Amino acid sequence: MGRMNSPSHSIVSSLPPHPLHSEICIVGNGIIGKVAALGFAQAGLSVNLLCSSHSPPAPASGWDVRVYALNHAAHSVLSSLKVWSALDASRVTPIESMIVHGDDTQRDSKLAFDAFGAHVGALAWIVEDSNLNQALDAALRFASNVHMVNGCAVKLSTDETSALVQLESGDTLSASLLVGADGGQSWVRGQCDIGIDYRSYKQRAVVANFECEQPHHGVAQQWLTASEGIVALLPLPGQRVSLVWSAPDALADTLMQESLTQLADRLTQLPHQRLGQLRPVVPECVKAFPLSLIRTHAMSAPRVALVGDAAHVVHPLAGHGMNLGFADVAQLLKIVIAREPYRTCGDARVLARYARARKEEVLLMQLVTDGLARLFDTNVEPVRMLRNRGLNLIDALPVLKKLLITHALGKS
Repeated sequence: MGRMNSPSHSIVSSLPPHPLHSEICIVGNGIIGKVAALGFAQAGLSVNLLCSSHSPPAPASGWDVRVYALNHAAHSVLSSLKVWSALDASRVTPIESMIVHGDDTQRDSKLAFDAFGAHVGALAWIVEDSNLNQALDAALRFASNVHMVNGCAVKLSTDETSALVQLESGDTLSASLLVGADGGQSWVRGQCDIGIDYRSYKQRAVVANFECEQPHHGVAQQWLTASEGIVALLPLPGQRVSLVWSAPDALADTLMQESLTQLADRLTQLPHQRLGQLRPVVPECVKAFPLSLIRTHAMSAPRVALVGDAAHVVHPLAGHGMNLGFADVAQLLKIVIAREPYRTCGDARVLARYARARKEEVLLMQLVTDGLARLFDTNVEPVRMLRNRGLNLIDALPVLKKLLITHALGKS
């Protein structure tokens, strides 16, 4: 894993006077940035949300191939912000149960979870990227404390009282607390000289949607293999499923070159697949995203807090990358709101509390997802046998299963 460091802060004296001030400035208007903006605004704090000057493309018709498995912690955040009720409920699917298959060709090694056994109504909910963004955008239009700023940031500096962001236009944003929510290639993280440990998994997540012959009954299925990566079929409304295939680069090239009908045939032949014949959802769409692990050396810097992929990037095999970002925002909100009256939002003690509060959960998720990705990337027979037996062993131990599912639900 390589170590990377970035340029240090710019000097304050080079910035123009009379900046546009707010208590919170958020760089990055993806889902996590929007959630943070709404959270701080509803807490009564003034927010500047810096948006890219390039407008995102309008959502395509049909079913979005980019979906998220949101856990109970994410559901709680969105509900508290009145965003969950604004989602198009007809396009949200609860996961009633989940089955994880190993790659034992002799027997069905598996680990199964279900909502009934976990005493919850659903294990998680599958939500399309476009559905979630549209609900957040609608909420932001009514958020009087949020000022949307279009522009490109070119310099970041801090002093004892504030963080300042200079834009390409020459304008300056000033805030007591700057929140970096600008993704895995975070500009904010680089400007703060926060180093990272980076490793490519040499895999890509191939995503597409399919119609299935048999109803899925709210069951998410996952296949853990050494030779072909990790395949997940997640339930969508009706008899549809969303594919997330974390495929080795060479296989990903092949999958992207094949027709979606050929890809559907591959999925139909998966062992213990319960959905029957699969067919591509029309209009057909397939995308691929490179997978990597990013560990940041810190989640905060003077007057700056990182959230979401700017703070950590994990393998998607557990489906918790987005959920970690929601948990970051929830914890940052909680700590900022509960700060002593004499402390500002970006006070060093406040940011230290945030970093400390998130350290354990983030590290655990990084270790678990990276460890599993490495374990199932090994095709040595003794290792393959042990990991498949391990799935069955965990499945037979109620106490261990309960610990795993409690953490997965975001209730730990």
